[in-house]
Amino acid sequence: MKELYNKISLHGIGALSDEELLGVVTANRELASQILGETGSLAQLAAADLARLRMTAGMGLRLASQIQAAAELGRRIAAASELTSTTIQSSDDAVKVLSPLLRPLSHEECRVLYLTNANRIIECCCISRGGLQATVVDCRLIIKRALELLSTQIIVAHNHPSGSAEPSDADKSLTQRIREAAALFDIRLLDHIIIASSGETTSFKSRGLL
Repeated sequence: MKELYNKISLHGIGALSDEELLGVVTANRELASQILGETGSLAQLAAADLARLRMTAGMGLRLASQIQAAAELGRRIAAASELTSTTIQSSDDAVKVLSPLLRPLSHEECRVLYLTNANRIIECCCISRGGLQATVVDCRLIIKRALELLSTQIIVAHNHPSGSAEPSDADKSLTQRIREAAALFDIRLLDHIIIASSGETTSFKSRGLL
């Protein structure tokens, strides 16, 4: 491990390979190599659920939790960095903000971007978390938070862990309910975006569904 710390001191953390980075997190270079060998890549490692991860290379609960915490920290840093881009000019801008939060998840989750009238991001809020195939979204919670933030525009997004971003009938029905509820308070639903684990995305606005 001393050689890794020396490398960081001389060249910076960015000079480390994936295996070396994981070695720093686990404090065990050989174990890091074994973990990557069994999971295939950092992306697959980050996407693994806790039950599977703790069995990988026999690392146990503590170390598996530590790796998941590091992966989640990375996702949150990436999301926070995107939020420093203060305005949303297109669906692509929204995807850049939301994809790091939603694409890696193994369960469905719904998030809402709350915007000012000038499209500046006020907040990115998780509204609901669900199972592998569905999450229950309460329109009242979405509107309640918009009123609290004095937000005049919102973008709704959720993920499809299945890998397909094709909207279901339930997705279309939910979009219509949110749109109607928001309109009662002069709040505009700008888009509903589906982000799949495959990286595929669907914009309701671009599809003409909104």
